[in-house]
Amino acid sequence: MYLLGCSDGYQQAGADLVYVLDIISLGAGLAAISSDQSLSLFNPLRLGQGPLKRLRTSHGNIATAKAYSVAESIVATTGENGTVCLWDLRLEPGDAQVLELGGNETSLLSLACSPSTFSVSAGTELADHQASVLIWDIRQGSSPRIKYAEIHSDDVTELNFHPGDPNILLSGSTDGLVNICDTRITDEDEVVVTAFNHGSVHRAGFLNNTEIFALSHDEKFALYNIAEGDQGSLSSLNMGDAREALGCQYVAHIFPKPNGVEAIIGVGSQSQQMFQLIHLAKAETWGVDQASSVGLPGAHGEEIVRSFCFLEGQDVVFTAGEDGCVKAWRPGA
Repeated sequence: MYLLGCSDGYQQAGADLVYVLDIISLGAGLAAISSDQSLSLFNPLRLGQGPLKRLRTSHGNIATAKAYSVAESIVATTGENGTVCLWDLRLEPGDAQVLELGGNETSLLSLACSPSTFSVSAGTELADHQASVLIWDIRQGSSPRIKYAEIHSDDVTELNFHPGDPNILLSGSTDGLVNICDTRITDEDEVVVTAFNHGSVHRAGFLNNTEIFALSHDEKFALYNIAEGDQGSLSSLNMGDAREALGCQYVAHIFPKPNGVEAIIGVGSQSQQMFQLIHLAKAETWGVDQASSVGLPGAHGEEIVRSFCFLEGQDVVFTAGEDGCVKAWRPGA
């Protein structure tokens, strides 16, 4: 295992413990959302100086954030009040919220963004026996252009657009299903082109044009091949319980690499105060190489690491945790 040390960090202040829920690498810096309902922007080279900007969101209980445009530093956020907000973090705080969508729906839990088609998608929690996937064209006002209300029967916890075809949308739910939808189809009986019954979905996304990963809330991890039609067979890796397979207590996230044959799995062990980045790669088949894993000793103490990200071309890892901290990790620190 290759070890990195904590070289810099910042802890959210306040009388109550604040969780940092997610961090996102952008052109203008490092964006973070927190349980105090804030959206912050940090200089990734000077975390200890605190946020460059700190914005108060109006979601009531912020659920998630996704980059709409990394280069332009535009972030989408959503949460309990049923709205999706777009923020341009290059602007002054008073001008940073550039768009608000929705507001007529129940609490929103998940987001996906496709700037090439000006699309934002959000997934609702189950309310009145219905959970929906909504898609907006941000040029056409605050009402969604598409609403799928029958493709899931419980909370929609994950959404991701296909890396090569923005008409294809992955949705995951606590009903156990990961659906691959063709959003050019409005008929709900036909929109799901492939479905996988994985178990209550915590994380799911595209590894490449034909393969996806899914992680359940009980840490079951597997890859699926969407090119094999609606039979939805397992791909070349069915890990089962990732905690047993990877020697950890939880999986924080999986980040695919752009080359389509690699991904990084972030796993943690609170009792050992350790967080690891494990390399998942495809040669003839998919497999993990734990011997080449990167360890972050100390991690966030006994608190869970919620998110991690990288700076392209730099030897640094950023983590965010339930201790209210954002940390930078570098070799030799």
